[in-house]
Amino acid sequence: MNLTTLAETTRKRYNRIAPLYDLMEALMEHRRFRVWRQLLWSQVTPGRILEVGVGTGKNMPYYPPGAEVIAIDLSERMLVRAKERAQNLGLNVQLYQMDVQYLTFPNDSFDSAVATFVFCSVPDPVLGLRELWRVVKPGGDIWLLEHVRIDKPIIGTLMDILNPFVVRVMGANINRRTVENVKRAGLEIVSVRNLSGELVKLIHARSPRNSVRRQATRC
Repeated sequence: MNLTTLAETTRKRYNRIAPLYDLMEALMEHRRFRVWRQLLWSQVTPGRILEVGVGTGKNMPYYPPGAEVIAIDLSERMLVRAKERAQNLGLNVQLYQMDVQYLTFPNDSFDSAVATFVFCSVPDPVLGLRELWRVVKPGGDIWLLEHVRIDKPIIGTLMDILNPFVVRVMGANINRRTVENVKRAGLEIVSVRNLSGELVKLIHARSPRNSVRRQATRC
């Protein structure tokens, strides 16, 4: 399948689970995810920020005061819930339905970009990361909170075997090598912090200062 077809399949999956999404992750959100979200956002400098894969808006309580946040998601049903959460929190967040693989923002539109548990479901994660390079100003921060493939023979192989089933049910790949994908996209790695063994990583990268953009400007 081509990327457009894969993205449409992903959109439909997340539309399907949107009404139950918060309930499905409630336990892990309470025990782990919210702490990790707070940790990430505490390090994001206020400015013009792109949040990729806003989902139902779980990151919104942690946005830096005074930041201008533009948030996107592939699923229109997720965005409905994100809009409700923004209103309940009194936040002025610009929300757009958009595919990170084909962002419509001009080059150098943002001071930084953030994504939490997103690049596990992007059909071509390297293409999406290159788009972040394009739209984030040179030297700008890119923060990723991601679960990744554990690079150990037995566990890694098991994750590979289970991955097709998990993708069909949840839309997310459990065996992505996201640190390697960040490097392949040409971004500069600043730091990688393990948050749950080798399974969950907080990745801090930057848009290179002196490099040719990988994608052309789109109108």
